[in-house]
Amino acid sequence: MSPTGTPPPVRRSRRDRCPGALRPWPADDGLLVRLRLVGGRVTFRSLGALAAVAERYGDGRIHVTGRANLQLRALPGREGELDAEVLQALEGTGLLPFPSHELVRNVLVSPGTGAGVGGRADLRPVAAALDTMLCSAPHRADLPGRFLFVLDDGRGDLLDRACDLGLVALDDRTAQLRIGDAWGPLVRLDEAAGALLRFADEFLERRGRGPQAPWHVNELAAPLTAPEQPDPRLPEPAPPLPYGPTRGGGRHVPVPDEGLDRAAVEALCSEAAAAGHQELVLTPWRALLIPGENSPGPGEHSHDLGEPTDPGETR
Repeated sequence: MSPTGTPPPVRRSRRDRCPGALRPWPADDGLLVRLRLVGGRVTFRSLGALAAVAERYGDGRIHVTGRANLQLRALPGREGELDAEVLQALEGTGLLPFPSHELVRNVLVSPGTGAGVGGRADLRPVAAALDTMLCSAPHRADLPGRFLFVLDDGRGDLLDRACDLGLVALDDRTAQLRIGDAWGPLVRLDEAAGALLRFADEFLERRGRGPQAPWHVNELAAPLTAPEQPDPRLPEPAPPLPYGPTRGGGRHVPVPDEGLDRAAVEALCSEAAAAGHQELVLTPWRALLIPGENSPGPGEHSHDLGEPTDPGETR
């Protein structure tokens, strides 16, 4: 059975045009740029610097996407390129660490992973390794801008997200891979990033080039690998993390449709700083997770990595 219920493949007639900073989208109000955050994590410094860019050059607000990324609107430029001054300001935020690969850093991760709000494993090291390996290979910049990796830490909160490649943690050492809409092999978590990228390389070899080249794994003429049976330890799909207080002592805050202005960004960062943190986590429900005082930092381990939270429990 498909883990995602993905719709049937479609034939492409053009290359994907998913926007980035170096490939902005020309909207009615100016150029739109998207800044990709692996696992939705963003430091106060970067978020504050981005708010300043939005205030000076754009509509004054930071917008959040359904893939836990950031967008700015109404930026100046011509012929599909940002003004050089604006691009330089964006580079100064630290949110373009790999300009050559900016369009392919599409890694969605259970936002509460390692933060004491449930989950079987801390997937932050897996996401970091995946990002480093993805961006260290020049040929992987050819992945489509819509190609998506989805890493579920065993709570099941991202099981309903269609992906090209991904995994679901079975315990704190093992995961089952997702290959398009099918289940893949079991892997050790410390080897998962490499395993996922080997399948990504295979996808690149098979897709070919040109405007009709597939954007997604499910659009290939044949599966990347023979499908596996779902492991009995896989969780049931879980609902999104509810807005409000979290079990780890933090808070899940929705971002309004109009985005966040500089004052709102400063208030959110101040709240997280008071709890001893230096970053916020964007979630795929167009919201922000503010870590609590008991939530471990990026270099620490969560003390709450047991079985996934019951879907009916407030997390």
